[in-house]
Amino acid sequence: MFHIALYQPEIPPNTGNIMRISANTGSTLHLIHPLGFDMDAKKLRRAGLDYRDLAVVKEHTDFQSFIEKMGHKTIYALTTKANINYTHTRFNPDDILLFGPETRGLPDEVLSTLDEQHKLRIPMVADRRSLNLSNTVAIMVYEALRQQHFNGLQ
Repeated sequence: MFHIALYQPEIPPNTGNIMRISANTGSTLHLIHPLGFDMDAKKLRRAGLDYRDLAVVKEHTDFQSFIEKMGHKTIYALTTKANINYTHTRFNPDDILLFGPETRGLPDEVLSTLDEQHKLRIPMVADRRSLNLSNTVAIMVYEALRQQHFNGLQ
């Protein structure tokens, strides 16, 4: 299935919600350190409910080690700095959907490692900062799954 990668996530409930999305879609969740919270945080446990044990979660010490571990998989970064609408992309199983931290998004040094066609945005009203991280992940994962006809899901 797909890979959800959170670069330096900061808010435990968002990560907990994303764990739940991961568990329910068969996606692997990758957490790229440093994290803005402890993995045993009460808010993380509350948001993840009992899905935490059902989610496949992998932690990476930094972005470089994540890239090395993932090999040649295609990475799509979600950013308000992109010009390409996410619906104009054809996703394939095993693609990586990369999301930045809640308060600042993906930094330029990460975005600069990707081709422009791998930087995507979700349309929204002009002059707005961003959508909630867990909502953005849900939109993207379900679009990727829809394109695969929800293969493996019922």
